[in-house]
Amino acid sequence: MPITAQHVHETLEAYLAQHPADREPLASLLQVLDDAGDTITSRKEFRGHVTAGVVLHRPDGRVLTIEHRALSKWLLPGGHVEEADETLVGAALRELAEETGIDPAEVTLAVDLPLHIDAHIIPANPAKAEPEHLHFDFRFLFHTTVDEIVLQEDEVTAASWQLADTLVTEPLRSRVLTAVV
Repeated sequence: MPITAQHVHETLEAYLAQHPADREPLASLLQVLDDAGDTITSRKEFRGHVTAGVVLHRPDGRVLTIEHRALSKWLLPGGHVEEADETLVGAALRELAEETGIDPAEVTLAVDLPLHIDAHIIPANPAKAEPEHLHFDFRFLFHTTVDEIVLQEDEVTAASWQLADTLVTEPLRSRVLTAVV
C-alpha cells in the first residue's frame, strides 16, 4: 500500500511535537499536505512533494554524502517516494540501497522519527517537463559500520564520508552532532 497523506501527517506531527520551532519553516509543507492529500508523495505534485533521505553515521563520526548528478550538489542519500513504499523510513532505506548499494540489513535506525525535515526548491527540469517545485525531505538517522559503496551512476557521481561537524545546514548539523555523541 503506498504512503498515505495520513502517514505523512502523523509523522510530521510527531516530528513537530519534538521540534516545535520547525512549524513555521514547514508551513509550506503543512499547506501542501492539506491541499494535495494523498498526492503529496507523487513526483507529479508540483506544489511540492515528500521525499525521503538518510543521514548515515559511522562510529568514526562520519556521515555519508553523495554528489547528485542532475543537481551537481553534494547531498545526503535519498529521493522520491515510490508507489511500492509503505513508510517514509522504508522509502529512505530503499533510496539508500539504490544510490549506494548499501544493504538495508547493514544499517540500524536510530529513532522512528525524522531527525530533520527540510523544505527546499528543486529547479525546473525542461527535459522532464518539470517546473520549479518544492521537495519536503524527511531525513532519518541510521548507523552503520559499512565502508564500501557501489554507486548508482545514473543519479550519483561520487560519494564521500564526511565528519559530521562539516555539515553546514542548520538545524541538521546540530541535531546530528547531538544524536551521535
